[in-house]
Amino acid sequence: MLKIFITALLANTVLLTTAQQYNKTERKMTNTNKNRIAYFGEGCFWCTEAFFERLEGVISVTSGYGGGFVENPTYEQVCDKTTGHTEITKIIYAPTKITYDELLEVFWKTHDPTTPNQQGADKGPQYRSVIFYLTDEEKQKAEHYKTELNKSGAWSKPIVTAIEPFKNFYPAENYHQDYYNNNTEQGYCKYVIAPKLEKFEKVFKNKLKKH
Repeated sequence: MLKIFITALLANTVLLTTAQQYNKTERKMTNTNKNRIAYFGEGCFWCTEAFFERLEGVISVTSGYGGGFVENPTYEQVCDKTTGHTEITKIIYAPTKITYDELLEVFWKTHDPTTPNQQGADKGPQYRSVIFYLTDEEKQKAEHYKTELNKSGAWSKPIVTAIEPFKNFYPAENYHQDYYNNNTEQGYCKYVIAPKLEKFEKVFKNKLKKH
């Protein structure tokens, strides 16, 4: 039901280093027809990264922290829930190959947007569901989908995904990057991410990169 509903919606819908400075290269990307950026938080960034990096048109995915008030936070600080940051991914993509609407479709289908500050066993504000938009168009699209999905009854509970203006982004430590691909036998990867990834690849088989 959810897949059919979002597909129908699609048919009808047309690295920051400090909190004060927006990287000029990233700003330029959002104002051209070349590469663009999306910022999504949907629980553990290891999972989110594994999903989006497999999509055709996605150039790179970087795990990091955003939305908080502490500059250059560490993973331990974010886990202590004192920084205001959320685990998010920075997704650089080619809009000629994959659209923001399609990224939103993947976002809604790869996590539970009805659980406040929680995805499965991962609990805490750093795991909240959030979309950080860079443009008014992104904001409108995200709000449109959220409203229509709530109306559809696709989930039995209301969607709690936050839709907020982009504030900042800090890349996570190197060992977090490409985590699943580098640690497939690690417990969390094997028993939590792998089953989700298998389902994801079946649902989005037509959007995956060709190897």
